[in-house]
Amino acid sequence: MLMFVPASHVLRCELTNMAACSVEELLAKVEEEEAEKLKSVSVQKELDLEFDVGNLLACDKNRIESRDFREQRKEDFLRALARDNTQLLINEIWKLPTERIAEVIVAKLPEQTTRLPREKPPPKPRPPTRWEQFAKLKGIQKKKKTNLVWDETAKEWRRRWGYKRANDDTKDWLVEVPETADPNEDQFAKRTKAKKERVAKNELNRLKNIARAQKIKTPGVGLLPKAQQSKDELAKAVNVAKTSTASVGRFQDRLPKEKPPKNSGKKRKFEPLIGDFSTEKQKQLELLKLMGSKMPKLDITKAVNTQMREEDREEAAARRRKAAGGKGRKGSMAGRGKGKGGKGRGGKAGGGGKRRGKPGKH
Repeated sequence: MLMFVPASHVLRCELTNMAACSVEELLAKVEEEEAEKLKSVSVQKELDLEFDVGNLLACDKNRIESRDFREQRKEDFLRALARDNTQLLINEIWKLPTERIAEVIVAKLPEQTTRLPREKPPPKPRPPTRWEQFAKLKGIQKKKKTNLVWDETAKEWRRRWGYKRANDDTKDWLVEVPETADPNEDQFAKRTKAKKERVAKNELNRLKNIARAQKIKTPGVGLLPKAQQSKDELAKAVNVAKTSTASVGRFQDRLPKEKPPKNSGKKRKFEPLIGDFSTEKQKQLELLKLMGSKMPKLDITKAVNTQMREEDREEAAARRRKAAGGKGRKGSMAGRGKGKGGKGRGGKAGGGGKRRGKPGKH
């Protein structure tokens, strides 16, 4: 007896089997991925790794199997090897003492055992500014301020400094004129000028701190603020005040015994652009003559003075040598002339030789 099964029923069975196979394969793949993610934290190695936890460095001296390297893909093999070594390094970090800071676990690394070279020397610590030195001397502690403050005008929290800061007086459309101020004075321009001066002052102080740290003398103009002013500094301040006029001090009166300023420089003089050019022509010809001559220009007066000084120096040296030799011979002759009783050749005490007169007299 033959039975005929409908084709639709056969097709339905095949689709059901395929769906079951695909679901099983999908579940197996997901399980493999989960197992790959949740690998064990314990890694077995033939040789223990050498760790330098201070530098977060791990050295693996185990031999790499060439068969495993050929059978697997290079990227997968290297990724697995890096994963195992990183896991061992993390295990060593978890052995260190830890502490919790702001809901974060922090491990304190030990000192480094491997010295790593660096391209440049380590930077030197920044020298303290004058305010930092003063604060340290007086024991002033720096108090950290909050970045946000309450703005009464806008009724909201705003930044203390910078753009859209709280209580920004530069945005006022109306400024009250003080009673002691000039009513015709522009208060907005005055406020802007004061702000520019504050910025310039801060920049000057910053540059002075840099110059003081590098031990560079800052150029001063006029009378600098000091406890005691020297005579030269006061004279310099007077000269700067005198040359601050429109005529650069040309018509300023001088005191009866006032000395001219030192190192004040000379004003450059330029030849006229029109008129007689004979002087300029003569200067150019002298310059070309000096450049074209092979022998340098000889200053006769200077050469004669140099020769005379050299001759005087030689004569003085010869006189000193002669005087030194005469003193030595005189001392030796006096030692030989002493006899019994301290008498010399003349029979009298102290030597009775012929007196020498002064040189040049007879």
